[in-house]
This record gives sequence, C-alpha cells and structure tokens, in this order.
Amino acid sequence: MSTQQDIYAAGFEISPRMLNKENYVPWSSRLLRYAKSRPNGKLIYNSIINGPYVKRMIPEPGDTNREVPVNETFHVQTDDELTKKELKQIEADDQTIQTILLGLPEDIYAAVDSCETAQEIWLRVQQMMKGSNIGI
Repeated sequence: MSTQQDIYAAGFEISPRMLNKENYVPWSSRLLRYAKSRPNGKLIYNSIINGPYVKRMIPEPGDTNREVPVNETFHVQTDDELTKKELKQIEADDQTIQTILLGLPEDIYAAVDSCETAQEIWLRVQQMMKGSNIGI
C-alpha cells in the first residue's frame, strides 16, 4: 500500500469518511461498519438502527390507607435508577450522534442539526439522499 493510501486508511480509523451525493450507499455501509468497530460498537449500531435508550416508567406502590385510596403510580426512571448496561447505552447514544455528524458535509449537517437522536439523523440523511436520485 502506498503512503497516501496508508494515510487515507488511518484517517478512517479516527473518523468516518465524508458523505457526498455520489457515495451514499457505500458511505452508509462503511459508517455502520465503522460504528461496529468502535468501543461500544454493538451499542452504537443499535442506537442507529433502533433508536436511543428510552427511560422506563418505574412503578411506585399506592397508599391504600388514605381517605381516598391511591392506586399504584409511576415515575420516569431517574439517573440513579439506571443499571450499568443502561448507562453504557445512553453513553453510546451520544457517541453515535457524534460518529454520524463527523461524516457529514456542512450543508447536510445544517439540515440535521435539529435532530435529537442518531436514528433521526440517520433516517433524515437517508431521506435527503433519496431525494437526490441516487437510486436507494
């Protein structure tokens, strides 16, 4: 391999390649493979394909001793109630957004900047590329 090819290959180890209208299909495939190769790769891939971790509703027992009995209630899972696995998924969700954004040119980045999840970014980029008639 030439020195230029070595530099190009090494650069991809640090960040994904840049998307352009002519390379969406190979770009998306490479980005998914790149994501899988990262620390927490399975979690990052899961965040792209299935969306971010959604905090659970935690049941709280009701109070039947009140004048008007209170049935079971629920609250959104707090950070203190997250398991180590759930914390890792949330961390991976944040890493996933950064991974995708690193491979986007400025015009597409601007169009997806309001997206809140990696999956939302992924789907919006896919939709934008369909609109550019690239045959996906």
